[in-house]
Amino acid sequence: MIALGIDLGTSGVKALLLDDGRQIAVAAAALEVSRPYPGWSEQDPADWWRATCDCLDALKAEHPHALAAVRAIGLSGQMHGATLLGADGALLRPCILWNDGRSEAQCAALEVPELHLRQRAGNPAMPGFTAPKLLWVREHEPDVFARIAKVLLPKAWLRYRLCGEFAEDMSDASGTLWLDVGARTWSAPLLAACGLDERQMPRLVEGVEPTGVLQQQWVSRWGFAQPPVIAGGAGDNAAGAVGVGAVAPGDAFVSLGTSGVLWATTSGFMPAADRAVHAFCHAIPHTWHQMGVMLSAAASLSWWAGVSGYTEAALLQEVDASPRSDGACWFAPYLSGERTPHNDAAVRGGFLHLTPNTSRADMTRALLEGVAFAFRDMRDALGSAGTVISEADLIGGGARSDLWCQTMADVLGMPLHQVTGSQHGCALGAARLARVAADGVQLFDKPARQRSFEPHATRAQHHDRAFSQWQQLYGRLRQLPLPSPLPESA
Repeated sequence: MIALGIDLGTSGVKALLLDDGRQIAVAAAALEVSRPYPGWSEQDPADWWRATCDCLDALKAEHPHALAAVRAIGLSGQMHGATLLGADGALLRPCILWNDGRSEAQCAALEVPELHLRQRAGNPAMPGFTAPKLLWVREHEPDVFARIAKVLLPKAWLRYRLCGEFAEDMSDASGTLWLDVGARTWSAPLLAACGLDERQMPRLVEGVEPTGVLQQQWVSRWGFAQPPVIAGGAGDNAAGAVGVGAVAPGDAFVSLGTSGVLWATTSGFMPAADRAVHAFCHAIPHTWHQMGVMLSAAASLSWWAGVSGYTEAALLQEVDASPRSDGACWFAPYLSGERTPHNDAAVRGGFLHLTPNTSRADMTRALLEGVAFAFRDMRDALGSAGTVISEADLIGGGARSDLWCQTMADVLGMPLHQVTGSQHGCALGAARLARVAADGVQLFDKPARQRSFEPHATRAQHHDRAFSQWQQLYGRLRQLPLPSPLPESA
């Protein structure tokens, strides 16, 4: 059976054709992020639709017979985004994205004792989550707030465009702060705290459930032989977990994507909000997970490539060819603030301890190590919550770099494994969920391991010492105010 997985990411949309476990083809289209003010991060959902259409148009052009045979579509999506619709289904404003930090002040309203937020939602209030964004809209854009008929996450909006249904899966809904994560249902008290009610939410489904069928106009446009069923799907991390077969308690993976994730599948709801560890529903029924999240993982390397004027590949190659020098420096990857373990939207990152001998290769190496140290921070946070991870698979664009994978293994002191198809893990997971929605058979095999990275003893010892020094950067950066802009008259 052929299934289609569509992954709506931050940097682009991917569409993957899967035939009984074999990947037939992948199409991709890029997206841009708008940052109109410091700390803001938005996208126009119309761009999501354009990119999705571009992907399916490409698949139709190159693989028309395989696309025509698709029986089910699964969706994966960037989490937390606030996509606001009016009564007519029209968009009210651009989507406020997961890495938007404007709602830090509104988080306090959700942390009052009577709401029991951390017990119900399993997470602390963070600006990245959806609920504080709606409090910000209510305060700063009251005309928009008054017109809200539906609040959708990005992939739920894409589902609405595809099949006209308002539905959301448990894993993605967990990132709103409106879900009672243990009970897998919307929480009326948490919604009411934001001036909303369940009528403004999509209905909840499990990731393997069918939610509707593709509308006829799109069936005709892309040449499907019959209208494919559309599965509940998953938030991007849960989709990645399904893609690598991390569906049983104890399974773990590291995602080196735009953001960074350290994931551990759990058999029950295990909140540990005091260390900013996330406890979410899995896309698989009766299953949950814990994860640590950093906001700028591979995004840090993308930023540095843009600033330096070199491609990411060229920067990595330069480090590979350059020995460590006396110009070594530090990098803190807090470009958009940080989640685990700090829950701090205001802190900012940067290079520190630069000298006249510091080279571009030194700075790139510091960046790779800084991201790895942040993952170690997350690992320790999960460990303090009782979740011990001894090895993990690797997914995400950063996992294509052997240098970065080895650095991660050395810093974390545990084996890490590159797996087949890891760069398309979220789209693959979405396609796997689509297959279940169509035929009811749950087959989430682990992909073949291509290469394993064992920690090198000498380097691991070096990083053990360096990590305790790197941890001091957060406290120092937290104390620095943001530079004030020059007045326009200056």
